[in-house]
Amino acid sequence: MKEITEYFSKKNILFKDFKEILPKDINSRKKIEIFIGTTIDLKYYAIFIFDSKSRFIRKSAEDLIDLSNNLSSFVGHNFKVKELLIKSPMCSKAKEFLKENGWSVRVDFM
Repeated sequence: MKEITEYFSKKNILFKDFKEILPKDINSRKKIEIFIGTTIDLKYYAIFIFDSKSRFIRKSAEDLIDLSNNLSSFVGHNFKVKELLIKSPMCSKAKEFLKENGWSVRVDFM
C-alpha cells in the first residue's frame, strides 16, 4: 500500500483516506488488488492493480467494469476517478474501451 501512495504523491495526488478492499468482499475470485481513497480535494478514487503474465484483453476490461460496479454498490457511492494500474501487456482495444468508459489506464506503475 505504501508504494501506491508514494506513486500518487509523485503525481501530486494526496489521499486523506486510503484503504484496501479484498476481492472476496465484493464476491470476486479475481487476482487483483483493489484500493479506494479520498483525496484532499474530496475526489473519490477506485484503484485497481492488475498483474498477470497473460495479456489484458477486452473481456478482462468488461470484467473490470463489472467489478467496479460491484465495488460501487459495496461501498455505497460512485467514484469520481477510476484507475487501472497495470504491469502486464495490454490489448489496444481494451485500453480504448476503458477510456471510453471514463477510466484512466496507467502502465508506468513499477
